[in-house]
Amino acid sequence: MSELMGNLLVAQSGGPTAVINASVAGVITEAGRHECVEEIYGGLNGILGILNEELIDLGDEKRSAIEGLRYTPAAALGTCRYKIDFKKKPEKAARDMDRLFEVFQAHNVRFFFYAGGNDSQDTSHKIHEEAVRRGYELRVIGVPKTIDNDLPHTDSCPGYGSVIKYNATTVMEVGIDVASMATDDGSCCIIEVMGRSAGWIAAGTVLAKRGHPANPPHLILLPENVFDETKFLAKVKETVDAYKYCIVVVGEGIKNAAGEEIGADKERLDAFGHPVLAGAAEKLKQLVQGKLNTKTRTVLLGYAQRAAAHCASLTDATNAFACGEAAVRAAVDGRSGFMVKIVRETQPEGAIKWSTDLQPLADIANVEHFVPRDWINEDGFLPNDKFVEYARPLIEGEVRAPTEGGLPKYVTLEKSRVEKRLAPRA
Repeated sequence: MSELMGNLLVAQSGGPTAVINASVAGVITEAGRHECVEEIYGGLNGILGILNEELIDLGDEKRSAIEGLRYTPAAALGTCRYKIDFKKKPEKAARDMDRLFEVFQAHNVRFFFYAGGNDSQDTSHKIHEEAVRRGYELRVIGVPKTIDNDLPHTDSCPGYGSVIKYNATTVMEVGIDVASMATDDGSCCIIEVMGRSAGWIAAGTVLAKRGHPANPPHLILLPENVFDETKFLAKVKETVDAYKYCIVVVGEGIKNAAGEEIGADKERLDAFGHPVLAGAAEKLKQLVQGKLNTKTRTVLLGYAQRAAAHCASLTDATNAFACGEAAVRAAVDGRSGFMVKIVRETQPEGAIKWSTDLQPLADIANVEHFVPRDWINEDGFLPNDKFVEYARPLIEGEVRAPTEGGLPKYVTLEKSRVEKRLAPRA
């Protein structure tokens, strides 16, 4: 195969994580080692920015800024929740694809990397197939990213280890606080975490128990399990009777027996047409106070859980960087239509060896990976030792960012704009 020469374009999509920028740093760092990559561009705000020809020259960035991406949270290139939807909006999707390839051709983009979750990998898959159909030489590699940890075929998703490290830490700290104020009257605290369909994030807080049943969290409610009000209230009462307090972690997407998300606001829809979730903890609070007459407070971790780079996992950040590097190596080697995946190998002495491999995007797009049922206790309220054995290595190590005035010194890119060559998008 003759060597493909041209420019590289990397972009980010979906909700940010504490380590998504580490993957971009991996792409940029590895790209600089290959002469076939002429210019390194970033797409601002994902596929939407690329459609608007909003590109920046990453080659103009300071080396210290690129290195700083390894410990800086959020999406340094900007992100979006934009879907090229051939099923529901075929005409618009076709126009988007035409425009996308006009941008690629105008800027001689021959290597494209998209860091994101399920919808982003679907977009990468469509772009790869379209390049093949058009006969346009383009290498497309998806870079995994999602705190939800719901991409299939990869051991874990960059961003997940860091979010559960932060959430488990927070559950420990909140638990110590609530326990210190526990009285004979009893109290309950309900902590809501992200996770619409998959309960990986909520499940990860079980690491806070440190093997002792009295330690919080006492109940973890996963979207994979049907929420049973009667059993839930009985378990809360049993826990308060035993310990004077109860810490509940709830995944925002838990559903009742009718399949309805108990925290959904059906009058507000997100970019993909899903009801906005932000009320599961409050609904549970009303239940506990109303049915058990137990004082209850709620904690919504919200954006904090995915932005908490100060509590990021070094294992997670290292794997994220490695995914970016591996994506470039795969594309330079002539591969296209794949997502990088993380591979875990347990050594005889028990140590974990991490590596990367490739999985066809066709196997990834629009497929969700859920917490296995046999990783959850029989009563459904806590993950078991199988889950703990899986999750514990993902939170190992600390990311040390430089500080200034007692606070982390995160980086911001200069974002030198690439001159536009096309008419504005219609």
